[in-house]
Amino acid sequence: PSPDALYTHINAFPWETVLPVDGYFSVTSNVDHPKINNSMFPNLKLKDAVVDRMVSKLGARPDSGPDKARCVIHLDWKGDRAWVYLNTTGKWLADRGYRRLPHTAPMRETTAAGVLLGAGYDGTTPFVNPMCGSGTLAIEAALIATGRAPGLLRANYGVMHTLLHDEDAWEDARRRARKLSRSGDVPRIVATDHDPSAVDAAERNAKVAGVDHLIDFDVCDYSETPVPEGPGHVVLNPEYGERMGDPEELEAVYKGMGDFFKQRCPGKSCHIFTGSKELAKKVGLRPSRRTPFMNAQIECRLLSYEVYEGSRKQ
Repeated sequence: PSPDALYTHINAFPWETVLPVDGYFSVTSNVDHPKINNSMFPNLKLKDAVVDRMVSKLGARPDSGPDKARCVIHLDWKGDRAWVYLNTTGKWLADRGYRRLPHTAPMRETTAAGVLLGAGYDGTTPFVNPMCGSGTLAIEAALIATGRAPGLLRANYGVMHTLLHDEDAWEDARRRARKLSRSGDVPRIVATDHDPSAVDAAERNAKVAGVDHLIDFDVCDYSETPVPEGPGHVVLNPEYGERMGDPEELEAVYKGMGDFFKQRCPGKSCHIFTGSKELAKKVGLRPSRRTPFMNAQIECRLLSYEVYEGSRKQ
């Protein structure tokens, strides 16, 4: 019910069994409480409760600050209920460690992986990604196709900076994950963008991820993207007027995507990820499935289309 009550509960927890006294932690929070009008005050109250407990039990305390690369404690406080979590990841799980050059309004890595799985992609058929931006969808497709756990690209997690960390178990888990990786030929992955700087960023990010040799990059309009013969998946992540693009100008682009599917992608599993219901209507095709997503704070849909050679009846 109050900051003092929060302090009392936090201070009663045995933090000395979780945090190393010579370590470092940061505090994050989401707070909705009538007595709180300074968003940083609950963080300070929680930090004080933790370090006061450590000093009382051990005579010393860990450092604290804004760096989320080590231990992170998170507070959710709404009304008279509060939940405190140990963030065992630290930085976002979406931070795989390969995207060194984000392009404009990039898609989070975890969102990209979810879009691919929502599209039914499992790495056994070719994948085509016009409008590739910084390459996140293509890189995640390559990771799926090779069976590589994306967390292997990252060497640092929050749990490693706590007393809960079991180094032997951690290394065993990483060894088991590495064994799941597949070698050999991967179905073709194509990524294109009309912006040379986007393709350059995508190629560099793919190199950091170790999958640049699996992706064919090219600078061209989406409508000129080379599409392999036979079954496969085509996924476009166009602008939709929220963070980028003019909605009126984008109408022609969305209509063109429908034409691209019909003319260049018969027999393919085709998908558009968008946050605009109005622009989606301009595609001119009826989606067979609409899968909801949240892209940051924007409600989006993965629109899936069945594109046939000839008529559906045939």
